[in-house]
Amino acid sequence: MSNVPENAAAEPKKRGMSQKTQKTIVILVFMAVPLALLLLFTYIPFGKMIQFSFYNMKYIGKRTFVGLANYKQVFKNKELFGSLVVSLYYMGGGVVQLALSLLFATMFVFKVKGEALWKACMFFPYLICGIAIGFIFKFFYFHGYVLDTILMTLGMELEDLPLWLQNTSINNISLAATSVWRYTGQQTILFLGAMMSVDTSLYEAAVLDGCNRWQQFRYIILPSIKSIIVLNIILCVSGCLSAFEPPYVITNGSFGTATYFVKMNSVAHETQKVGLASAMAIILLVIIIAFTVGQQLFFKYVFNNGTDSESREAVRRKKKEEKAAKRLAGKGMRV
Repeated sequence: MSNVPENAAAEPKKRGMSQKTQKTIVILVFMAVPLALLLLFTYIPFGKMIQFSFYNMKYIGKRTFVGLANYKQVFKNKELFGSLVVSLYYMGGGVVQLALSLLFATMFVFKVKGEALWKACMFFPYLICGIAIGFIFKFFYFHGYVLDTILMTLGMELEDLPLWLQNTSINNISLAATSVWRYTGQQTILFLGAMMSVDTSLYEAAVLDGCNRWQQFRYIILPSIKSIIVLNIILCVSGCLSAFEPPYVITNGSFGTATYFVKMNSVAHETQKVGLASAMAIILLVIIIAFTVGQQLFFKYVFNNGTDSESREAVRRKKKEEKAAKRLAGKGMRV
């Protein structure tokens, strides 16, 4: 007979359970600090902001519960809600930005001279503080300064040049151009990273088949980076809706350049209508979420959420062919 104790077989199981418990404790301990910080600096302030949106209040003083009055005021006040129209200029700039990013990334994939230098020059604006960029472009656009000097060297007269920051027909376009200059390099690097992950044998096969650069971009690169395109569009739209630094630093929101974020900052800090500003923030959050979900549904319908190489139409075609094949097979069996 064996001298092994009866509970010896149970020891590994107990030991395994204790290891599992230790792992659980370690995971909880490591998660405790980041979760506590997230709760303290994100979720609790967000909950408080929702609470403040139902009050007529300042930072210090008496609070009066007004229900949905702040939300109604945001929609009724054309100056507040109408400032979202300014975001359309930044969205137009975002389209230009995406197109330029795709162009530059594609050029880098097919190799250009001085590639490393061009990449560094394009990505450098993204590393500069937004406030500093605001001051740079404030002097760049100022009447008679950098941009006007460049144009005058090309033969134009100073009197014929517009006031880039005061002319309401072009000042928002000028401000949107600063965002294009700043973020094009960042998006180019994102697109380039996705393009570099494409199998190089596909390019070689395309060249052997006689495909030019445009055909390689359309049929190889574009289908392979749909997910990154969707991500960049979502980031671009959310950034356009919450544009703040260019109009705040360069024009301080004057001459019709105030975006929704600039108006919200003015309401919160200059007039100290904290409840109204909180309601504006909640409305902006809902709009951004709605745009994001709408984009996701759109790209899911058109491009299968930008993750599959086949379009939705191709999937439907394949299903129809499978159904037709089954019908033909069924008829053959009947015969």
